[in-house]
Amino acid sequence: MTTRRSVLAAAASVLWAGVLTGVHGTGRALAGGAGRIPAHRRSMFIDRAGLRVRNLEGTILFYRQVIGLEVLSRTEHGALLGAGGAGFLELERDPGAAPAPVGAAGLYHLAFEMPTRPDLARWIVHAARHRIPVSGLADHRVTESVYLDDPEGNGIEVYASRPEAEWMWTGGQVAMGVFDLDLDPLLKLVDRSEEAYAGAPAAMRIGHIHLRVGDLAAAERFYSDLLGFDVTRRASGVVFLSSGKYHHHVAVNVWESAGAGRRGETDLGLSWFSVAIADRPALDDRKARLRSAGVPFRSIAGGIDVEDPWGNRVRLRAI
Repeated sequence: MTTRRSVLAAAASVLWAGVLTGVHGTGRALAGGAGRIPAHRRSMFIDRAGLRVRNLEGTILFYRQVIGLEVLSRTEHGALLGAGGAGFLELERDPGAAPAPVGAAGLYHLAFEMPTRPDLARWIVHAARHRIPVSGLADHRVTESVYLDDPEGNGIEVYASRPEAEWMWTGGQVAMGVFDLDLDPLLKLVDRSEEAYAGAPAAMRIGHIHLRVGDLAAAERFYSDLLGFDVTRRASGVVFLSSGKYHHHVAVNVWESAGAGRRGETDLGLSWFSVAIADRPALDDRKARLRSAGVPFRSIAGGIDVEDPWGNRVRLRAI
């Protein structure tokens, strides 16, 4: 399965051309989705992430105006952003940090999951109205996705999952791919004549995280054998993993980073991300797996902090 950004960008060049024109008489915008996003209806899920940035003000502005997040707290050195009163994106200001070198391990993209397809449609209309540059869009069969970059070069995905009844599983692997995203069915869910995206839906959260790593086998051992995610799909240069038969909470690829070593401690980009675990015994099980494998970790409030083989920091936290 080819999922390189160059393929997605080819389709993105025409994204906004017809969003604000075309079929009229579409339905009024529907109310934002309630409850938990599909990714968070599992025993493990990604609940927070931290990004190391140089321009704190500019990055806050992007996530407020483009994604629609709200600022929940803020200091000279950072900010906590989120939706519906829940914080899930921490920005950490580091003026001395430097961009990671080409081919380094780290963040490929951070993915925000919309509660419903109408929520995604409203955001697409918002993005078109404000001519927000995008790097790609795709129908992955399990999701409908739009890709873009924040001002510091961090990849972002905004997506909605298709109904779970439509996901096709064979031998424990879910059918995924990269196909043209047909915007018309999405846009028929909302009224394109008005701006109906006042901000991120209250239930929007981080759905998954996609990482660049140096070796797929080593990544699978860490995220599956040690952290307990199940492999849901293997394809050319990429592995997808999840909990509870979600399509993926974590993805790892070597498309641009094969053979990469440990990240620099002051590289811009991903600082850490956290995995929420539904119960304390499951967290204790992960601790035992890590100890048995000789992988060091340290205790933090409510859980542990561990690094994958490339220095990507993962916080495991019981909820």
